[in-house]
Amino acid sequence: MTAPGWLLRVLGGLPKPTKREPSDDEMPRPLTRDRVADYLLARGYRFLVDEDGDLTGTWDGSRFWFLLLGEQQEILQVRGRWQRTLPLEQRRALALAINDWNRERIWPKAYVREEDGALAVYAEVSADLEPGVTDVQLAQLLACGLGTGVQLFAALEPVVPAEGGPPPDVPDN
Repeated sequence: MTAPGWLLRVLGGLPKPTKREPSDDEMPRPLTRDRVADYLLARGYRFLVDEDGDLTGTWDGSRFWFLLLGEQQEILQVRGRWQRTLPLEQRRALALAINDWNRERIWPKAYVREEDGALAVYAEVSADLEPGVTDVQLAQLLACGLGTGVQLFAALEPVVPAEGGPPPDVPDN
C-alpha cells in the first residue's frame, strides 16, 4: 500500500516541490472591473452594468454581482442571490440548511437576509487581491464564485418547498 503524496513528503519519501518563478506573462496585475468583464465576455456570459456601476447577470435564474470593494477596489466579491424568496416562517429550517452548507463546505459563504417581509439567500466568495492577480487566478476566483453559488442554490431546491419569484429582469446565462 502506498501513502498519499503529502504523507510521503512529510516522512521524507518525496522531494519537496520546487517553487516556480512566474514568467513575465504571469505577473499579477491590479484588479479592475474591465478584467472581470473581459473574463465574462470571453466565456460568452451576458451581463449588465447596474446603476452602481457593478457587473451583474443571472445564472440558472439567480442574480450574481461582481463587486470590487475596498479603498482601492482591491477586494473581489462574487455575490449571488437565490431567485426564490421564502416566508419568514421558514427561517429556522432555512437556517439549519445554511448552517449545514457552511459547516461542510468552504465556498461560498451562505447567509439569509430578511427583505420586504421575506427571506432571501445569498452566496459570497471574496478575495483580497491588493498585491494584484494573474488572469489564471482571476478566472479561478470568478469560476469558484459562480460555480459554488449555483451549487448552493441548486442544493436548496429539494430542501425548501417552492414559493417566491425570480429577481428583477437581467439576462440569464
